[in-house]
Amino acid sequence: MKYLLIIVALCVFCRWAIGKWPWELLRSTPTRSQAVFRARKLLGVEAGAGREEIITAHRRLTTLVHPDKGGSNTAMQEANAARDLLLDELPDPPEGTLP
Repeated sequence: MKYLLIIVALCVFCRWAIGKWPWELLRSTPTRSQAVFRARKLLGVEAGAGREEIITAHRRLTTLVHPDKGGSNTAMQEANAARDLLLDELPDPPEGTLP
């Protein structure tokens, strides 16, 4: 029983001192490649998707998750973040051409 109380006290102290529970410290932070993978999965596009395909997939998703259509602000923000991340991953177009 003593050990259990000590563990609980240490967990509470860690939360108070660091702002995170001890088990939260064990989780690894997501990498950019993991974020890109999740964004592709959310929008439903393949790895080689182009600008138009990403924008079309984003529009299709936002018609489902938009707050005016019964969705939530969080879902809309996730869709926008996924679109922005995937568009940032695209190579820059050659000079003299419009994106």
